[in-house]
Amino acid sequence: MYAEYLREREDKQILEIEHGFTVYGYNCVPGMSVPHVYIKDNYVRPEHRKTGIARTMADQICAEAKTKGIKILLGSVDGGAHGAHESLLVLIAYGMKLYSINDNAIWMAKEI
Repeated sequence: MYAEYLREREDKQILEIEHGFTVYGYNCVPGMSVPHVYIKDNYVRPEHRKTGIARTMADQICAEAKTKGIKILLGSVDGGAHGAHESLLVLIAYGMKLYSINDNAIWMAKEI
């Protein structure tokens, strides 16, 4: 039901699988003039982490984005959030590079 709410009220897309989900959107990052897909939230149940599930979901989102002509994947980490270091490592392992930092937000980008 929460996924339906996000789709309707916030124009977000949700990819749900058995052990996790990803919330993402197209061309939704203010100030980013290039067409993009932004992975806003990613969650994998703790017992299924480090098994490739997050990568599989990101790959699916990137494949979908490519069919829409999108060539940039964005992700961000709140530098002050619990687990921020681990989140950054995941984005780097996925091939993302630093795009910008403002306030506590660390923005990462990858060509797809």
